[in-house]
Amino acid sequence: MSPTDTRSQACERLERSWITDVRWRGIERRYSAEEVVGLRGSVEIEHSLARRGAEQLWQLVNGDGYVPALGAITGSQAVQMVKAGLRAIYLSGWQVAGDGNLAESTYPDQSLYPVNSVPSTVRRLSSEKKCGHLGGKVLVPTGQFIRTLQAARLAADVCDVPTVLVARTDALSARLLTSDVDERDRDFLTGERTPEGFFVVRDGLEPTIARALAYAPYADLVWFETSTPDLDEALEFAQAVHAVYPGKLLAYNCSPSFNWKRTLDDEQIASFQETLAGAGYKFQFVTLAGFHSIASSMFALAEGYAREGMPAYVRMQEHEFELEEKGYTATRHQREVGAGYFDLVAQAISGGQSSTLALVGSTEEAQFEDEKVVA
Repeated sequence: MSPTDTRSQACERLERSWITDVRWRGIERRYSAEEVVGLRGSVEIEHSLARRGAEQLWQLVNGDGYVPALGAITGSQAVQMVKAGLRAIYLSGWQVAGDGNLAESTYPDQSLYPVNSVPSTVRRLSSEKKCGHLGGKVLVPTGQFIRTLQAARLAADVCDVPTVLVARTDALSARLLTSDVDERDRDFLTGERTPEGFFVVRDGLEPTIARALAYAPYADLVWFETSTPDLDEALEFAQAVHAVYPGKLLAYNCSPSFNWKRTLDDEQIASFQETLAGAGYKFQFVTLAGFHSIASSMFALAEGYAREGMPAYVRMQEHEFELEEKGYTATRHQREVGAGYFDLVAQAISGGQSSTLALVGSTEEAQFEDEKVVA
């Protein structure tokens, strides 16, 4: 609410944007503009980065083709992904659990780590969750998930940020439910209970589609999480959603949990994402790319180094030099983490007389004088 707005004017403007702005076409809210304005503070706070990121992602998923993304596990990975040409970055909860949580321990993706670990990781770039490819997945009632989507949308509206919400329908093999309170879930109950008190439900495509249709009015994209890279499944899911919600944007996890070569041949792998895009899957990501790239590249370096010493490391460095022509910058690690920026700060404070600049006279400056990369 701007300083010149009355509360009623702010409510009217917000309500009008929900009705007329193409951004909100097909999106339902279970709360009023009056409630949103009432929850905003008297001082207007602009969340510039969140707004810009949301607006750019929305433009991308509504553009031609699809948006490919890789899961980053560190800030430096995210930087290199952008410099290499990716237009979006995926942040994986699994990777936070595995190697980026605030408990500074390695965990499986079963919500055993501090709940603020993911937003803390976001700054570097609910507890009922588990990796979609683990066994024993427990679903929450459909209505509870919808309330979660509404809570997320309300928080975004209060902050006046057009956050892009993605509703995950989970893997086809989810067979446990916390409660039978929601009648929409009852068609899939088997009548069985587990020793822990969970309700057993039928898995498969039918209940997954049912959840997608229930979530679609409240989310910007619907995420189809599968057990294998099965195009027939993906196309059937898309057709079912679009029969009720034409044009609804979809998301797909090109999962590293799949054994891709066992399931598809080279030609099918090469065309996989384009085929998905044609069915409406506009956001496609490899969730754990960061974890696997760090693990495999470090193993390869360590194995070579253990066997032959420095030649193994030098080969990697030479490969870094080759990548610089394509935009890679991490060869010069001091500059990459901002040493040059803080040298500028020191120079500004000292009137250009600082004698403790980090890069001036450094090993990196002396040995990389032919630098062509613009940091």
